Amino acid sequence: MAIIDNLSWQLLIIACLTLGLAPFAPPHIVEKLQMLADGTLKRPLDWFDLFFHGIPWILLAVKGVRSAVGGG
Repeated sequence: MAIIDNLSWQLLIIACLTLGLAPFAPPHIVEKLQMLADGTLKRPLDWFDLFFHGIPWILLAVKGVRSAVGGG
C-alpha cells in the first residue's frame, strides 16, 4: 500500500480525467459500466477496457479511503 500512499493526488486526478475518461464523448468507462450493468460485457477486449480505464478511478478511491481512515 506504500506505493498508493506515495502517489500524488494531482497525478491520480490527472490520470482519472485523461485515461479514466478517454475517449471523451462518451467516456469509455461509462460505456463499459453500462455494458456491465446490462450484462452485455462479454468480450475479453471489453473486460480489458473496463479494467484499463478503471485503474485510475480505483487507485483514487483506494487513496481516498486510506486518507480518510488515516492510513496514508
